[in-house]
Amino acid sequence: MNATLSMPVGAQLLVNISDISMLKDIKKAISMLKGVDSVKTQNAKPQKAKPSLYDPETGEFLSEETMKVIEDVRSGKEQCTTYSSFEEFEKSMRAL
Repeated sequence: MNATLSMPVGAQLLVNISDISMLKDIKKAISMLKGVDSVKTQNAKPQKAKPSLYDPETGEFLSEETMKVIEDVRSGKEQCTTYSSFEEFEKSMRAL
């Protein structure tokens, strides 16, 4: 006769902490709850920050679409035209 002993699988609760300085207190509070077997800390995988530029005139960051165009120009995917002066730019625009 074969006998199998199986342990009930417990549920897990995932909690994201925005203020890391509170981590110790939050872990302690959770561990005091009835039915909690263990509390473990797992560091979140760092997310790659998207590059952004701040416009001090508007007080806002450039949109994702604008940043994509800038990155495409930097990488050579998108062609661009440069002008040595405003007058050269104006002359080119009036010729259109």
